[in-house]
Order: sequence, then structure tokens, then C-alpha cells
Amino acid sequence: YTSWLKVKVIVVLRDDSILPFSAFLTDNFGRRHNYLRISLTEKCNFRCQYCMPEEGVKLTPRGQLLSTSEVLTLARLFVQEGVDKIRLTGGEPLIRPDVLHIITQLRKLEGLKTIAVTTNGMNLARLLPNLKEAGLDLINISLDSLVPAKFEFIVRRKGFHKVMEGIEKAIELGYSPVKINCVVMRGLNEDELLDFAALTEKKPLEVRFIEYMPFDGNKWNFKKMVSYQEMLDRIRQKWPDLEMLQAGQTDTAKTFKVPGFKGQLGFITSMSDHFCGSCNRLRITADGNLKVCLFGNSEVSLRDVLRSGASDEELLQIIGAAVGRKKKQHAGMFSISQMKNRPMILIVGLRNAQARSPNVLTSHVPRTPGAPVFCTLLIDAKINQRNHPVRFCHSQNSSKDASCKESESNQTTDLKAQLTHTDAQGRAAMVDVGGKLPTCRTAIACATVSLGPTAFRLLRDNQLAKGDALTVAQLAGIMASKQTSTLIPLCHPLPLDHTSVTFHLDELLNAVIITATCRTTGRTGVEMEALTAASVTALTVYDMCKAVSHDIIITDIKLVSKTGGKKDFHRHSKQEE
Repeated sequence: YTSWLKVKVIVVLRDDSILPFSAFLTDNFGRRHNYLRISLTEKCNFRCQYCMPEEGVKLTPRGQLLSTSEVLTLARLFVQEGVDKIRLTGGEPLIRPDVLHIITQLRKLEGLKTIAVTTNGMNLARLLPNLKEAGLDLINISLDSLVPAKFEFIVRRKGFHKVMEGIEKAIELGYSPVKINCVVMRGLNEDELLDFAALTEKKPLEVRFIEYMPFDGNKWNFKKMVSYQEMLDRIRQKWPDLEMLQAGQTDTAKTFKVPGFKGQLGFITSMSDHFCGSCNRLRITADGNLKVCLFGNSEVSLRDVLRSGASDEELLQIIGAAVGRKKKQHAGMFSISQMKNRPMILIVGLRNAQARSPNVLTSHVPRTPGAPVFCTLLIDAKINQRNHPVRFCHSQNSSKDASCKESESNQTTDLKAQLTHTDAQGRAAMVDVGGKLPTCRTAIACATVSLGPTAFRLLRDNQLAKGDALTVAQLAGIMASKQTSTLIPLCHPLPLDHTSVTFHLDELLNAVIITATCRTTGRTGVEMEALTAASVTALTVYDMCKAVSHDIIITDIKLVSKTGGKKDFHRHSKQEE
């Protein structure tokens, strides 16, 4: 017989991907780390709720942060060893005064292919022409809501329109795709998934949905996390022909595209489906620490080694040892949530926002193990004036809360007490408060609405025929608090600094527990405003649900606490007693 020998000649072009890679940047699992993220600053001009407390963070002293020359020295060293992509992060990197100089100098490094920036977009439109001229290749812009009022609630700052202007400027200057990073949190912005996806129809955007990730201080809770699969299912209901795109070996995002759309979607699945096996990233914090894993709490100070006068070789030995200790994969989400670990900024000194700020109030409602997530509605007086209520869900553990438990007064009865709203003849009279000094006064009241199982389920799932009962009831309570003096004749008209109404949905009792908080700076208290808000909120819940059932009971309308006046009052719970 005759056999034919077929010979293929394959020509292999010399390429960086097949060149020997630095042993210092290769870990024990063969992962090559050619992507370096450098935090330029701990400072940020936003106060995102999932990132840092409203009062900010305790900043590292300036002298302990990397100087410009140190940033460039480390960048040069990593690029010499094979890093071909550097991303500048923060904090907010664009508030660093010398960011243009840093990018200009990075552009001169031979072997560095890509310079990227992750920014909140606040200063982007103004700086972008110069950034592009300096050599910026890629832009990621953080944006967690397309609703201006909700955006301000999340970041605790104004600036929505400036961020949108920055996105448009990036498109105008030819960046494609412009990446939009959206951290998705249940009850906060997951209702905007389709709106974000729709942005990719006519614009060269890659909207990247990021699973909510735990860091020390950001109060992560599993029930706040919306998984990649859940997000994908929602989007596919709208666009069933959504197709998955081929991803690169080290890509972190799972990318999809709606046929015919100009842009695409991405999902960062760090929690539900990690991509540790292909991780090629290293991170340097603003104070010069090397983090080999975003979710690892081990750090090595390159700053101290650099300032000790160490040679490049000595620095590489330190770097190589750290990379060599990198684990095969990060811990699971529940383990991570219990770890002391910082993101690229140090979050310390968290305080109760309720004690600090007139703009944000947080309710702490007890939750028993296994109980479901409950809805909380917060509203800032300023947001309310713009008719943009903000609704979000969260769950947290708390051992006690005076606002929603059966209790007794901590005050003893004064047998000689006199009514203040009557004159010497017993006739009704308004109290003269003109001689009192204005003080900051706060009052909290609560009420309970017991629903049947059917009405409760429809309200919880937002399936009532009349619409979103909780949002309507919240607005009614807010409005009622402002009208207290017109409803109750002898109440003083007060300018309210803040009013909030929150809800705890009690699955076991099929009940809605309402907490109303009012605050003013004035000569008299706001307990009547808080009680009015709680009462009208309860009545509105009744009205929204009565088409389903009239077997609804409003009960336990009571003052929980008042502070700032002549005498403070705190209703103690039985558990506390």
C-alpha cells in the first residue's frame, strides 16, 4: 500500500505572550501577573455608601503615601519585569494634582501597552482632553444609578450631571468602549438593570454589573448581593436573544451583547463565580503596600523597602516572595465578609451616620435568624422636596431596638404634673415658647399595621392593584409630618430639618412596623410630628391594602424617644429591662 506523509509547516511569530516571563511576577500556580493597579490617593470627593462612611476615612499622613517619584520607580520596575498594563485607581485618582504628569511619565516606559484609569467621573469632562494627550488609553467610570436623586443618595454628593457629561466627553474623544462600572445592590439599584443595559443600544459603552463585594467597614450582607445569574436572567427576559461574547483568558468580566446594539454588557462575578484561576492582577495601595489579592488581607510594604535604599533586585525579591505566597483562590464570600480587609482605601472610624448627619438616617431593626430581608425607605428632606423618594432593601442584625418593641416608660409618674395646653381657667391655650432657646430636637415614633397573609404578601412583593404601597405610605407620612400644626390646633408650626419613614416587614406576624423620625432646630419638640407621620403612614398602608382585606388592625402607635428638650425620653424595651 502507499502512504502519504503530509507535512505542515507552521511559522510562529515571536510574541510577548511566548517570551519567558518574570519569575518574580509568576506565582506557584503558573499565573503571570502582567496587570498592575496603582492607587494614587486615598481621598475621594464622593462618599459612596458601599465604600466608606459619610464622614470619610481616616487618611494616612501625607508623608506615608507614595510620592510621585516612588510611584514611577515602582511602575518602571514592574514594567521591566513584564507588566504591560497599569490602571490608576484611588480613592479618586483624578483629584491627585500630578495625575497628568504621572500618566505622561508612564507613557515613556518601554513595554507598557495600556494605561487605564478608574474614576467616579466627577472631574472627567474637564480633564479628559489633557488626559488623552498625556497618553490615557482606557477609562472606567463608576456609576450606580441613572436617577439623579438616587445617585446623590448613594454617593452622598451632588454631581450626577457632571458624571454624565464625562461619559459623553469620553465617547466624543473616541474612547471605545467606555466602561461603566455599576455595583448592584438589592433594593437599591437592581431595579435599574434594564435601564443600564439600554444605554448600550446607541452608545459604545460596556456597562459592567459588579456583584456587591464585602470589605471591612462596608456592612456587606449576603442578602444585599444580586448574583450574576439573577441579573442575567432579568436582562434576558427583556432581550431573550442576548448572546455571550468570547472572553480573553484573563478577562474578569463575562461579556454579552444584544444583537444590533452598539455597546455590550459585562458581569464581574467575584462572589458567585470567581475567576481566580486566571488572575493576572497585582495592586499597590496609596501608602505603598503590595496586595496580591483584592480579597486577601496580607500586604507587604514596598514603600518601606524603597525608602530604606534597597536595590531593584532586593525589591524584586520582596515582590517575588509576596507573589509566591498568593493563594490558589480567595476565600468564599461568607468567609471574606468576616475578614479584616481593606479595599484600596483604608476604611476606619465608622460612626453612626444618624448621629452625624442631617441628610442620612439609618434604622436598626431587630431581625431573628432566618427572618427575611426587610424593606427600608429613607428620605432626605431635600430629596423629598424634589419628589424623588429613594427605596432600598437591607438586612442587618441588631439585638435590640427601642423603636419597635412593646415597652414601658422610663419616667416615673409626676403626681403634681400640670397640663401645659390649658390656662388657669382650664381653657385650651397654646404654650408660649418664645423665651426658650432653639436646640436640635429629635423624636421617633412607631406604629404597627397587622395585615392578613394575602395582603401582606401582595404588599411585600409590590403586587397590589393600587401600586407601590410602601412608597406611597412613606410619602404620605413625610407630608403629614409637615402638616401637623394644621391638623392639631395647638401644635406650633415647625420647620423640619429632616423626616424619615422606615418599614420593617414582619413575615411571622404578617405585619408592617413603621418607624417615623423627625428632627428640627427649634424651641419646641417634634414628637407630635413623628406621631403624626407614623399614624398617617399606617392609615395609608390600610388604604392601599383595603381592597384585598378589611381585616387590618392598626396598633401600637407610640412615642419611642425624644431628645433635645428640657427632658429627654427613651422608651425601654422589655428585653433591655
